[in-house]
Amino acid sequence: MMPMSLAFEPVERIAGRDDGGLLLLCDHASPALPAEYGNLGLPPEAFARHIAYDIGAAWMTRHLARLFDAPAVLSTFSRLLIDPNRGADDPTLLMRVSDGAIIPGNAVADEAERERRLAAFWQPYRDAVSRQIEAMLASACVPAIVSMHSFTPVWRGVPRPWQVAALWDKDPRLALPFIQLLRQQGLEVGDNEPYDGALQGDTMEQQATQRGLAHVLVEVRQDLVATPETAHAWALRLAAPLRAALAQPQVHEVMQHGSRTQSFGRST
Repeated sequence: MMPMSLAFEPVERIAGRDDGGLLLLCDHASPALPAEYGNLGLPPEAFARHIAYDIGAAWMTRHLARLFDAPAVLSTFSRLLIDPNRGADDPTLLMRVSDGAIIPGNAVADEAERERRLAAFWQPYRDAVSRQIEAMLASACVPAIVSMHSFTPVWRGVPRPWQVAALWDKDPRLALPFIQLLRQQGLEVGDNEPYDGALQGDTMEQQATQRGLAHVLVEVRQDLVATPETAHAWALRLAAPLRAALAQPQVHEVMQHGSRTQSFGRST
């Protein structure tokens, strides 16, 4: 039986203005594993790949937090251990095979081990996000939530043309103006591409959609943010359109279930 992690802190928190109207999240910030899990049976090079974390996403998140004086919550453990952006009952929560790589340490994980990882890593991350949102809701300004991710330039041999993407589900208040502003920069922008923003139980659905908070999940192509310098440059590039999109008054309203958000259309 694997012991519960005691020394490993599963959450990185960045302080910022609770009344600033923006909370930044980074679900897949780190390729790290707690010592008791070793390397899950994988070679070291696996932890430099996208299967372990979202390359460049943490650098962008931290830089945007400084630019906006915004609080941020980042995971500190690899998605190979447990994926904090999946629902607790999602079958991909513990991946046994990821992009062709077999994960031996997960192949033998039973239900008890799954519950241990949920309690020690997944739940503390979700709880930290919830606490930060509640602190911000108690301030003078309802926050919008921006979750930072990155995607591979090629998937299964097919190049992905988008430089940046915005994913959203029912609520376009932040996503659609942000997409329009990015396109005005001449960027190739994915609207719910290369992924669909509707994922039941993911961080944004649980923490933003269910609360009626405006939000967007931002994806930047990994070859564009593979170093601290390029990731910081992209954070700067995203900052102006994000600031303009956040300036809309309706972004800082709570949309009650069954009212305005219910009538919004989805892009395809």
